Amino acid sequence: MFENLDIINNWLDVIFSYGTIWVYLTIFLACFIENIFPPFPGDTFIVAAGALVGLGRLDLFASSVSVIAGGVLSVMLIYYFGKHKGYNFFKKKNYKLYSEEDMVKSEIYFKKYGALILIFSRFVVGFRSAIALAAGVGQYQAVKMLIYSFISYILFTSLLFYSSIAFVENYESLSRFIKTYNWIVIPLLIIVVVLFILSKLKNQKDLQG
Repeated sequence: MFENLDIINNWLDVIFSYGTIWVYLTIFLACFIENIFPPFPGDTFIVAAGALVGLGRLDLFASSVSVIAGGVLSVMLIYYFGKHKGYNFFKKKNYKLYSEEDMVKSEIYFKKYGALILIFSRFVVGFRSAIALAAGVGQYQAVKMLIYSFISYILFTSLLFYSSIAFVENYESLSRFIKTYNWIVIPLLIIVVVLFILSKLKNQKDLQG
């Protein structure tokens, strides 16, 4: 749904008729929802917002705030769920894909590489929510979580805004950019997930053997 940039732009055009503030709110909600429901294409909304900034229809600062605030807020909500509820929840369930052993590993990884993981977390398509959850379960410091997530969103948003503004004079190039992005990222995401599941199943089989 909403994989086509034309569709999103048409939706935003309709919303424009009710006032620009509603466009900013829509962008905020899109970036919030994408972490709660990872299949939601929040990145395409960011590119569309960047194109509208390039066309002079939206303000760069207000658009950036909408994107970053929506994304960081949802990431922090997931983090706090993991911090306060996640450990007991996953320990009780002891899922094969995220066992008690994995929770211990999460805590170790975040103590060693937390800053690096979180700064690049926004660039890891499809796993941002899992990273935020793991940070919470691993009891990573909330202040550091907020700061590094904020930095990550600033870097990623700047990159997408710059790309979309650069392409804005050639809409066809921008559209092809989005389609190419989806064609590359989605298959890679599927491959990574499949490999991760197979790896976990193999480890379980080795332990039982």
